[in-house]
Formats: sequence, C-alpha cells, structure tokens
Amino acid sequence: MHQLNRPVEVNGQRTSALRTTDLRVLALWHILVWFRLLPCGFANRDLREQLAVLTGQTPTTITQGRMTYDPRRLRLHGMIERIPKTHRYRVTPFGLRAALFFTRIHARLYRPVVAEVIANGPPENTPLARQFARLEEEIDKRVQRAELVA
Repeated sequence: MHQLNRPVEVNGQRTSALRTTDLRVLALWHILVWFRLLPCGFANRDLREQLAVLTGQTPTTITQGRMTYDPRRLRLHGMIERIPKTHRYRVTPFGLRAALFFTRIHARLYRPVVAEVIANGPPENTPLARQFARLEEEIDKRVQRAELVA
C-alpha cells in the first residue's frame, strides 16, 4: 500500500503517488482489471476512451499530456509494462492484484461505511453510526472535564 500511495523514483524518473482516494486512480484500477483480459495489450487511445467513460468526460476533453502522464505513472509504479517494440502496454501480475484489491476495498468497504456515517446516510441505528455517536459523546465529556470551550 505504501508503494502505491507514495511518489516513486525509478531510474531517475519521478512520478506521483496513486492515491487510493483519488477517483481518477480508482477509474484507472477498474480499467486495468478490464484490460488484463486483452491478449494483445492496450494502447493509449484505448485507455483514453475507457477513462472518459468512467470519469464522465468525452475522450476529446482528456488532453494528450494527461494521457501520457497516466500510463507513465502506472508503469513506474509497476502496474503496467510496455510491450517491447510497440506502443502498447500490458497489465502486470502485481498491477492486476493491486487493482483487484483496491476496487474491491472501495466497493465492499469504503462506500458502504461512508454511507453509514455521512449526514444523508441511513438511519442512526446502524452499528457503526452508534459507535461514532458514542465516540462523539466521549469527546464531549472529555472537553467538559478539561473545561475547554467548544
């Protein structure tokens, strides 16, 4: 997890982190799972079209600079590799494992839990919402004991 959530430097090339909370990164991970099934790999153009669909954009609104940046970042993090003597990429075994892990974590853990604790979420009778209420009560008690002004 640290490898992906921190900037890396490979052979003198630096690139930014693949932050787990970035929706663009989440879209890239979904795309990697799909592209792992392609026997001949994928090209920059293929990535642009799918990224546009998942981010609610049109392919023409995603700049060429951005579309050069994303594959480079994925490559330097070890998620994809370039197919020799082509302009195509393939998903690495590490890339597939990481993409599956983070897309599953987002779908099964992050979204449901956040839905429980936000104001527009389900009723306050969920176990997690009750624990957050207890935490807030305890914090309020300690603030009062310390005679701190809220």
